[in-house]
Amino acid sequence: MAAAEHAGTHAPTAGEYIQHHLQHLQKNFAFEDVKQTGLVDFSLFNLDSLFFSVLLGIIGCFLLWKAARKATSGVPGRFQAAVEILCEMVDTQAKGVIHNAKSRKLVAPLALTVFVWIFLMNAMDMVPVDLIPEMWAAYYGSTGHDPAHAYMRVVATADLSTTLGLSFSVLLICIFYSIKIKGMGGWAHELVAAPFGDKVVLYPINFLMQMIEFAAKTVSHGMRLFGNMFAGELIFMLIALMGGAWAWQFNPLAGGFWLGFGHVVAGTVWSLFHILVITLQAFIFMMLTLIYVGQAHDSH
Repeated sequence: MAAAEHAGTHAPTAGEYIQHHLQHLQKNFAFEDVKQTGLVDFSLFNLDSLFFSVLLGIIGCFLLWKAARKATSGVPGRFQAAVEILCEMVDTQAKGVIHNAKSRKLVAPLALTVFVWIFLMNAMDMVPVDLIPEMWAAYYGSTGHDPAHAYMRVVATADLSTTLGLSFSVLLICIFYSIKIKGMGGWAHELVAAPFGDKVVLYPINFLMQMIEFAAKTVSHGMRLFGNMFAGELIFMLIALMGGAWAWQFNPLAGGFWLGFGHVVAGTVWSLFHILVITLQAFIFMMLTLIYVGQAHDSH
């Protein structure tokens, strides 16, 4: 990437290349009373994740709006047919998990939006590793900054703050439906009466178990998506290193040709396989959202 051109110095090592690509474009919006706490700096925002997640969310909503606007009762086109199949799939899954028809009017479109949004964010992993970062580095350097420090990550779901933000939003939706369906008193009673029984002596233990369950669901929901997409991003970086080594140190007698050939083959195979990964991860996140919201409708 641009780090290779830093002040005319040597090309980055494999470790430097990966470390550079794992750095977010960050902005500090801290006030005086906002301090770094442990390993988490609450004053930093990952602008690249925010930008691409919002942009892809707008694109996803626009595509769904366009399909709805141009829907006809006659023979559908390929785009309309694809959206209809997707809507039917999500609606079928929602009916199997959430039996409250009134709730499905909101939850099913929400699940559809989640699937499309996460699929589009995951699909950014298919963009060549250095394409957008190189474009950003060229612009960054043209503004008088050091292009070697032009950080840019385009896969928002490979950012833990994004995936945990999504899972935390699902938690808030579950709490909303728990209160709406059971009432504040009914939900509060459930927090202390389940899972070990409605006995006063067990109230503290029941409440602790409920808090652990909420935390475990939320963390695992976000971590599962993050872990899979982060691993996929790393593999694409390692494949890119094969092509980089071939381009920077091309020497057929030293095996440079085979590095380039391996780069093309490995990149193609992994890309084809990764199409399934990005789709499956979006589907799993959507299904867990439906399941957790469905559980919020049930009483222990």
